[in-house]
Amino acid sequence: MQIASWNVNSIRTRLDHVVRWLDQSGVDLLALQETKVDDPLFPLEAFDSRGYAVSFHGQKSYNGVALISRHPLEDVRMGFLGELSADPETEKLSDQKRVISALVDGIRVVNLYVPNGSSLTSDKYDYKLHWLACLERDLRAAQSRDEPLCVVGDFNIGPEARDLHDPERLSGGIMASDAERRALSKALGHDLKDAFRLFEAGSGHWSWWDYRSGAWNRDSGWRIDHIYLSGELQELALSCQIDKQERGREQPSDHAPVVVDLSWELEDELEEGDENFMAD
Repeated sequence: MQIASWNVNSIRTRLDHVVRWLDQSGVDLLALQETKVDDPLFPLEAFDSRGYAVSFHGQKSYNGVALISRHPLEDVRMGFLGELSADPETEKLSDQKRVISALVDGIRVVNLYVPNGSSLTSDKYDYKLHWLACLERDLRAAQSRDEPLCVVGDFNIGPEARDLHDPERLSGGIMASDAERRALSKALGHDLKDAFRLFEAGSGHWSWWDYRSGAWNRDSGWRIDHIYLSGELQELALSCQIDKQERGREQPSDHAPVVVDLSWELEDELEEGDENFMAD
């Protein structure tokens, strides 16, 4: 089973890119961030016509998340309210559409677009830290059901120095501050692990290149798009890769897709196997 995460920076602008990539990659589930479209205007037909199940949670011009799956999306939950309906802080954090989750063939996939934070002195930075604290409560609630958990998205945080192209200059600043990193680590807890780091220990692997300052041409990137797996899924992980070539296309998103491959027997494959056994 292949699960991918991609901040597309406007699904309507990047629709052709996304459809082509889905056709070529064959992933089972694609989680999108920054769809930047209100729900009634989401380009559903492009995916319906290809047989995908789709759920989305968006708003005009900003934010927005979606799940596009070859398999049924069950128990879909929108926002922090989907897990924390009695939490007094979730109401304040619900205006921005940044969270969606669903069960996909028995795996709870949580798709996140973490706030950027703007700068260390901005009110948006305080909002980001409050948001991450709420994420911690959200993930603990999800983990209480003992479902295999896969948490994906644009986290807008480089967890370590090796995730930044210039750690000496960037460490301590926005998206690389100690407070952000601690908040993310606390939200993930002890069980969820970075799938990419199960296979690749080195630096030089980026998922985001700023449109400004010629970052792509200089390969001055950050690794801020992540996939985290619970313990049982870590043991089934076969690979985790960043599809860097997508960032080099014409009119690209500033992010590249990240894909994890899991040795997870899909339900329809099991049913097909059962039918073959009965035929024998």
